[in-house]
Order: sequence, then structure tokens, then C-alpha cells
Amino acid sequence: MNADVVVIGAGLAGLAAARELSIHGIHVTVLEASNHVGGRVRTDHIDGITMDHGFQVYNPSYPEAARVLDHEALDLHPLTAGLGVRLKPGKLSRLGDPRKNFLSSLGGLGLATGSPLAKAKFANYALQSSRSSIADLEARPDMTAREALISAGVTGDLLATVIQPFLTGVFLESSLETSRHFLDLVLRSFVQGTPSLPAMGMQAIPEQLHQALPTGTVRLNTAVEKVNNKSVTTKDDGRVNAKLVIVATDPTVAATLIPGISAPKGRSVTTWYHLADTAAQALAFGESLLLIDGQRSGPVINTVVLTHAVPSYANHGQVLISSSTLGVDTSLEAQTAVLSHLARIYGASTRKWEQVGVYPIPYALPAMVPPFNTRQPIEIGHVLVAGDHRDTASIQGAMVSGRRAAQRARELLEIR
Repeated sequence: MNADVVVIGAGLAGLAAARELSIHGIHVTVLEASNHVGGRVRTDHIDGITMDHGFQVYNPSYPEAARVLDHEALDLHPLTAGLGVRLKPGKLSRLGDPRKNFLSSLGGLGLATGSPLAKAKFANYALQSSRSSIADLEARPDMTAREALISAGVTGDLLATVIQPFLTGVFLESSLETSRHFLDLVLRSFVQGTPSLPAMGMQAIPEQLHQALPTGTVRLNTAVEKVNNKSVTTKDDGRVNAKLVIVATDPTVAATLIPGISAPKGRSVTTWYHLADTAAQALAFGESLLLIDGQRSGPVINTVVLTHAVPSYANHGQVLISSSTLGVDTSLEAQTAVLSHLARIYGASTRKWEQVGVYPIPYALPAMVPPFNTRQPIEIGHVLVAGDHRDTASIQGAMVSGRRAAQRARELLEIR
């Protein structure tokens, strides 16, 4: 079998690369080892319940994704803008929509979450990030997110009870050792757009990219064992010849296929799904507000009532809750600790909540520690590389890396 370009991996990066190449008339074959497209972006539909593998959301403000995807067809449902912070049992404070007035929304959290001065300094830092170009943000001296926030005057209770617990759920690490370059990009998107979910689950995003490709472009259940100069060797089908090869797998697989690539440390997470017997309007103000525990009194790093935003995620009248914990512990003790913590966060009994799904994900995100370059090399030896480990650990980063690899492939093939 022959192709102009072989793309290994049908995740977001691989599909984005294949789309860009196909638009320019280049014959592409995408080889995917699993039985589905999407890579880490995957959704299960079980007994009328929609469960994404990991708490993943899509921000319509992502410029690359917005350029490529049909938002109307995805039927996006926004989560409630803002944040809910549990300070103690029975007290849930609320940060409002930061796009309207960031400072006043922070003030709504009350004095227990930090001084007015610290909140003003964080509001200024976030607004500066939202109003700066991506190039300007990436030109800032790099340091850890913690160092950047402290140097900006974001300290004390605000950092400990709001910012650090919230960013733990974003970075999947609790010490804020992630690069400030990624922090700034996160704050920029947080202010500019509202995280949303497609009506049919997050896998609708890679499925849309897949459907835009010529029929037969993607070959599922086809594992690649070796990458050669102008061909790849698959486990079952032998050799596939190509003028160029793009490796768009996760970084651990890429490291086995390409000499010289080392996989960055991975961040792990477990996502839990529960059906609640509690009246929907009694939970989280009756809204799809992301909740965190400002006291960090248990394993849950964030939780949200999904059906407040997307009723189609469960059967009519059912209340579906998604919660996340660091690591991949799904033991009975962990299940008990999660339910106990959720009871404190929501201020409701969870004794009759039904666990309907649990997804441990050992490598949910590549770590992004300083010094961090959002534009990692994509040309290594005789192959091109794409994936969120070449850019930022996000949907935006994965799709940008795919386009970058495709554009370089066109240059090498001398196709404009």
C-alpha cells in the first residue's frame, strides 16, 4: 500500500494533520492502533448515560479549534461561567462570570478567600493575560506558575483556597510547578470563553474531524511497530510506503518509534461519575458551576453537575455528576473517600448516590514544567511529529501541532 503521507495516530493531532493535507489534495493514510478515533478524547454511551474519559471540556475561544470545527454541529452547551468554592460544610461561595467584571466576581467570594488587594492583583494579572497576544505571553521569562503568581502579589488565602485548588484540576498537579507560559494561556482562554460540552460528548470533536476526511483515510486496529525512512511497518498488514511519515501518537508511543524523543512526565487523573438522588436544584445553585474545595479536605479536585449544562448526558430527570481525583486509585477505600468528600462539597447526603462509571487515566496530560517551549521541534530525523507534547497540553495545542506538521509536510513535498 502506498500514500503520499502516512500519519500514525488518529487522535486530535493526527486527524488535524490529515485534514490539512487532504484539503490540499495530498493522499493521506492514517493508521490507528485502537478501534476508535480521538486518542485520549473518548466518550462512552452506556444505558442512556454519556461519560467522557476524563473531565474534558472544550473552550470555543480556542482559535485553532474554532477555525477548523463546526460549533453549531457540535451543539455546544456551556458550563456556568465562574467557580464555586466550598470553604466549610454548608458554605459555598461563588465567583461570577469573569468576562463581565473579574474584580467584582472575585469580591463575591468574601474575605475568607483573601484580601481585596490580593484579588485586585490577581484580576489584573488575569486581565493582562487575556489582553496580551499569544506571542507576548510566550516571550515572558518562564518560571513556575506558583512563582509567577506570588511575584504578581497573589498570595495568602486567595492563592491557597481558590487559585491553587482550581489550577490543580487544570494542571493535574497540586504544587503549581507547571510553566507560567501555560498558566497565562489558561487564564487567557478562561477570561475570553466559557468551557462547553458537545451534546453527544467530547468524542464528537474527533468524530467531526474524521468525517471531514475522504472515505477510507483512517484504518483502525492497525498498530505500527516500526518507522522507516519512507515507510512504516504494521503489526498485521506489513509495510506501508509513503513519501513522508507523521508520528501523531501520545508521547510514550512516539518515544518507542522515534530515536531521540523522550516522553515528558505524565499527569494522571481519575474521573468518577455518579447519579445523584438529590433534587437537581438543590445542588450547586441549580447550575453547572465547577466546584472546588478551598480547604482541600479530601481527594476530589473538582466536581460539576453535568446535566445542569447538558441534559442529554443522562436519561430524562437523572442528575449526573462528574468528579475528578489525582492519581489512578479506584479502590473501595478511594470510592468511599470520594463520596464522603462530595457530601462536604455539595452539602448533601451522598449515601444513595450511584457510581455509574470510573475512568483512571495514567497519562492524561504531559507535564509542562519550565523552561517550557510551546513550540517544540516537529522535524526529527526523517519523520515529523505532532501531538500536544509538541505544543500545549490542550485541544488547542494538539490541533495546532497537527497543522504545523502538515504545513511542514507540504513544504517538504513542495505542494502549496
